[in-house]
Amino acid sequence: MHAIKRLATGKNLSLLLALVAFLIPFFLEIPGLSEAGHRLLSIFLLAVILWVSEAIPLFATSASVILLLVLFLSDVAGQLSWAWGMAAFPEGMTAPAYTTFFNTLASKVLILFLGGFFLAFGAARFGVDKNLAAIMLKPFGTKPSRVLLGLMLITGVLSMWMSNTATTATIMAVVLPIIATLAPDDKFRVGLALGVPFAANIGGMGTPIGTPPNAIVLGALSKIDPATGETIGQCSFLQWMIFAIPIALLLMAFAWVLIVFMFPASKKAIEIDMNVKWAKSTHATIYYVTAIFTILMWVTGALHGINSYVVGMFPVVILLSTGVVSAKQFRGLEWDVLWLVAGGIALGVGVSATGFDTWLVGLIAWDSMSRVVIGIAICGTALLMSTFISNSAATNLLAPIAVAVAGAAGASAIIILAFVALGASMAMALPISTPPNAIAYSAGTFTTKQMVLTGTLIGAAGVLICFLLLRPLLHIAGVS
Repeated sequence: MHAIKRLATGKNLSLLLALVAFLIPFFLEIPGLSEAGHRLLSIFLLAVILWVSEAIPLFATSASVILLLVLFLSDVAGQLSWAWGMAAFPEGMTAPAYTTFFNTLASKVLILFLGGFFLAFGAARFGVDKNLAAIMLKPFGTKPSRVLLGLMLITGVLSMWMSNTATTATIMAVVLPIIATLAPDDKFRVGLALGVPFAANIGGMGTPIGTPPNAIVLGALSKIDPATGETIGQCSFLQWMIFAIPIALLLMAFAWVLIVFMFPASKKAIEIDMNVKWAKSTHATIYYVTAIFTILMWVTGALHGINSYVVGMFPVVILLSTGVVSAKQFRGLEWDVLWLVAGGIALGVGVSATGFDTWLVGLIAWDSMSRVVIGIAICGTALLMSTFISNSAATNLLAPIAVAVAGAAGASAIIILAFVALGASMAMALPISTPPNAIAYSAGTFTTKQMVLTGTLIGAAGVLICFLLLRPLLHIAGVS
């Protein structure tokens, strides 16, 4: 009996459900879907269940997806006639080489993210994040609402360049002592604790390296369109910032006003330790110069012509070669995030190569809908999914579908994909929605109900802001 109970855990049931879902398309004939499409559907369903349930680590699911794509849909499947053999592809399509799927592990998008990891590591090691927080808080004074605004802006800025999770952990270390000085019945305690994770989620929208959904969307844009032989779309580092930062700032302002209104402070002033101490070692100096150089290269790509992906390798090479990042520290980087992104890119390749996207999109008359309705629907779906599962997993699942929807509706792929990325980052209604939420919730300062209400209102406002501003901002950025 005890053995049965151990087997009937949520994790084991999820694994069983994933296996069943994987097998069903092999025995169920779906009209209009090719044999290769059936196999892709099997892998897609398995990925959905495992990414949602997290029965195995998210990066392990991504690795599994890549392997299954190689075994069932690449040219390797043709060598397995003793097992399942090669599936029939739609007319005009052939099985991709197995290297096509493996190459996603070295995608240029992953290189960009890796450069961001190196900058984030250095910021934490040399205390750059805490020092910047102290410096940037000084102009805001001691009035509670202004202190909250300063903390949220600082969190948002740091989250543009380093992990949202690391940023939240850093700023919460600053916030918790402040909360401890407030009376137990002071509602502003809740406001401070909620403001930090919400700002981290919103700030990550601002740059391509701010959060994994942004990288996943760029990966989808970098795919080759079979019809034209060119990439689906182009969006430079600076162009992303031009359209995303204004949206993030407006949403940040709304979040701040909402929190101040819902959780007013009972004290008129809050005292904060503003001491700043910069590291002066050789390694610290090398890091400072490298970080400034890299960021300047990212935002001035139009001037020097070196794209952001190539620039992403600069901090990797410089910090490794000078010993600022040791071998041990290098092994401790967030490689799991890179593998997660790679799995999403590989799944997108499979969706396109098998015609699965064409079949799926053909189920709905997208051309009869306005592009505004499509954008809002995609953004809302990304927000809803990311509320309950990892925003990276949600974006992995939605990105290839969004590309196909854009094609069917005659809309720009970057517009629809931007809705996906931004919508995923706006999901912040539950402690499980994002790691920043979970970190803040662990402090025990607010209830789930308080986070649900505040996070839902912010998410709804975010969808409205995107509806009003995304298209004109993309036009200004030159990518629509």
